[in-house]
Amino acid sequence: MPHLLSHPHPRRPLPKAAGLLALLAAALTACTSTATSAAHPAAVDTTVAQLTGAGSTFDAPFFNLAFHAYRQDHPGVTVRYAAVGSSAGIARFAAGQVNFGATDVPASTADLAGASGGPALQVPAVLGAVAVAYNVQTLTNTPLKLTGPVLAKIFLGQITRWNDPALTALNPGASLPDTYINVIHRADGSGTTYIFSNYLSDVSPAWAASPGTGRSLHWPAGAGAQGNAGVAKAISRTPYSIGYVERSYTTGTDLGYAAIANRDGHYVTPTPAAIAAAASAKPAITAADFSIVNQPGPAAYPISGYSWILISARQPSQPAGQALVALLGWLTGPGQSYAATLGYVPLPTAIQQLATATLARVTGPGGQSLAR
Repeated sequence: MPHLLSHPHPRRPLPKAAGLLALLAAALTACTSTATSAAHPAAVDTTVAQLTGAGSTFDAPFFNLAFHAYRQDHPGVTVRYAAVGSSAGIARFAAGQVNFGATDVPASTADLAGASGGPALQVPAVLGAVAVAYNVQTLTNTPLKLTGPVLAKIFLGQITRWNDPALTALNPGASLPDTYINVIHRADGSGTTYIFSNYLSDVSPAWAASPGTGRSLHWPAGAGAQGNAGVAKAISRTPYSIGYVERSYTTGTDLGYAAIANRDGHYVTPTPAAIAAAASAKPAITAADFSIVNQPGPAAYPISGYSWILISARQPSQPAGQALVALLGWLTGPGQSYAATLGYVPLPTAIQQLATATLARVTGPGGQSLAR
């Protein structure tokens, strides 16, 4: 098989995809800029905290929009977020290079061993889903239907053509071409990969045996791309391809996304209602018991999951620590309204309460709580 990304660009332009990426880039620039805004002419002079974060690309559209909105009402707080993937975000946080990290799977004890900032807390940040996106121009009327075992076989390299009998049986009447399936996966350490592989491990014994569940995997098929945006772009540019991305990365593009057979046998797409249904089947989560893949319920989307923020339990600076706790308190509370506008699901009430209780444990240099 030729190198995946060497395929020519599809003939049809993708202005919507380009527009989405440009919008996200503009939002990131806006939310991280230290320039004085017209609405807050004294923003530079009144800066009281410059906060930095790194990690999940799953979270990036939400963070970009929410941090920009927060800056409008808090001109003294600057937030810079680097969407570098969950593994890199955990590493930067552990090395003390950022104030907070973001990951779509809670960091392990081994991940945080020897963290320069001391013991860390993990705060639920947002609820979303992993969509199985594809670029097949003949599939235009209804979503491609996939079961978990068939999806696993595609990513294992065992189903290699779009008109394989396993796919035609699930999609009677669909125009499935006699063409090679180009598989695209993450090349970097990714919490999105963790959620996706956690689901495949739950539905496929063969996948569970190898490559299994993790942020980084030994992929048996396909080619890699960096970040959710990179995977979405690669799928858009590669005819007859399939991959996985956080749901919002398909918005405004020509990509289709599959309806996945859930635990009850219903085919479900990653709508906010379906993601919320998956979360409601497991209302209590912790950083040690967090997976909500393949939950029961006729409406539940089976590849759903929470993302998490890493924060040092004891902050070295009182002002910066208070600003960080205030930011995250807003993000996991009123700021959830911005998640809803992008196709994520606002944190359920019980999970918002978990976030609030976790942030209340953050202390300053003298050991006093920084929650207000």
